[in-house]
Amino acid sequence: MLTYKAMYKYLDEGVHAEVLDFPGVISFGETLEEARRMLASALVDMAETHLMHGEPLPRPDPAISDPDADVEEPIHLLLTAASRVALVPQGAVA
Repeated sequence: MLTYKAMYKYLDEGVHAEVLDFPGVISFGETLEEARRMLASALVDMAETHLMHGEPLPRPDPAISDPDADVEEPIHLLLTAASRVALVPQGAVA
């Protein structure tokens, strides 16, 4: 599990959300709860994209902060691995 830092900023239109130590992970929601859900999804998408392209994930920086943030809190990225197994009938060509 990697722990990054999320920030939320209240705007007239809703809540801006961003992972401060993972560039490009940005989202938005009408409420703080929606912004949290959307940001978590964006973090997973960006992490999977990095890994698919053979790029390393950014190193978490617990000291990072944004003075304009209304809320800062940890956001956790839990990586899971899966295997894909296909059974090929005997005599078939894979």
